[in-house]
Amino acid sequence: MTDKPRTSTVNAKLWGARARDWADLQEGQMKPAYEAMLSRFVTAGTRYLDVGCGSGMAAQVAAARGAKVSGTDAADPMLAIARERTPGGDFRNADLEELPFANATFGFVTGFNAFQYAGNPVKALAEAGRVTKPDGHIVVMTWGPPDNMQAASLLAALRPLLPAPPPGAPGPFALSDETALRALATSAGLTPGDIVDVECAFQYADLAIGQRALGSAGVAVRAVENSSDAAVDEAHAKALAPFRQADGSYRIQASFRCLIARPG
Repeated sequence: MTDKPRTSTVNAKLWGARARDWADLQEGQMKPAYEAMLSRFVTAGTRYLDVGCGSGMAAQVAAARGAKVSGTDAADPMLAIARERTPGGDFRNADLEELPFANATFGFVTGFNAFQYAGNPVKALAEAGRVTKPDGHIVVMTWGPPDNMQAASLLAALRPLLPAPPPGAPGPFALSDETALRALATSAGLTPGDIVDVECAFQYADLAIGQRALGSAGVAVRAVENSSDAAVDEAHAKALAPFRQADGSYRIQASFRCLIARPG
């Protein structure tokens, strides 16, 4: 596996900028997907690692199920919230491509929308496999297929405000394709198994909350850097408009695709 430049410094800045809004308003929108995987593999005493743990909601859910939890992330503001939520957890600032744990440490490892942000996703996923016990499991979660997914329009809304991507750069739905997702796992030396699609609903009480929630993601922060807060808020307002409910709230259908793999 050839090393590529790691992106932890860039990701730390982007995802740490609005960590509290992410934790309070947006992270919970993915909680059904977290729970679907954690309920399947986490029981009392499970040693669990969440790679790219963000503000630690998945780790918090796992700890409530009796797991001994660890997490890594590049953004210190995110890790600070994770530690608040689960004081007994072991949360460390680390690159996805170089996890600070010994071989075969964990019975369950997840990357919830994490591995696609690595400078070298294959190496990052191989690291996840390295720290997983031989009889353990790894979950790679990414966006579900964009066709007919309402939330895909929210991502598309920011495209004109972002810097031009490098030639050949993968888009946000690159791993939504089952063949590509399985190929990534195989390239990293893992044995891919079941794929589970989980439906989620993004729900916001009003437009201002929706804008704050969506604006907390790293891609939105990058769009602000390349344009302005006002431009990003306007783009999100237009994208959210079709999903306004009669009471002024917003509800947007989303789905996430989870590949369950084994080490080796």
